[in-house]
Amino acid sequence: MNKVLRRSCDDQWIAGVMGGLAHYLGIGSGKLRLTFVIVSCLSAAFPGIFAYLILWFLIPKQTA
Repeated sequence: MNKVLRRSCDDQWIAGVMGGLAHYLGIGSGKLRLTFVIVSCLSAAFPGIFAYLILWFLIPKQTA
């Protein structure tokens, strides 16, 4: 079965980006969200909010 990257409808806080990525990668969404927040806070070169916004617009929404 082919995995397709989609924003999650079920596992979302804002737009489903982290939920969709977690499902695609096969890891827990809580761990991915925590990692994303930590990396975003420690990174001065590329703030995480911009990465999140880019992914929000690039990754299509999961169909029901």
